[in-house]
Amino acid sequence: MADVIIRVSKNGPYEVEGGAKLFDHQGKEYQEDQFPPLYLCRCGQSKNKPFCDGSHEDAGFTAEETAG
Repeated sequence: MADVIIRVSKNGPYEVEGGAKLFDHQGKEYQEDQFPPLYLCRCGQSKNKPFCDGSHEDAGFTAEETAG
């Protein structure tokens, strides 16, 4: 089984690879997760939540967290 890897993009989305499946609060699987990697919104501006649609660029979203 492959490892699931989540990368935090500077000023952008979470990138999820490794075959992760994504489910909504009712337990229904999102079909877009069939095309890895997944790019998940973290700016709150996407019109296709929970997926990133690039809206972070227009919104001027900034986030530069690092692991250490």
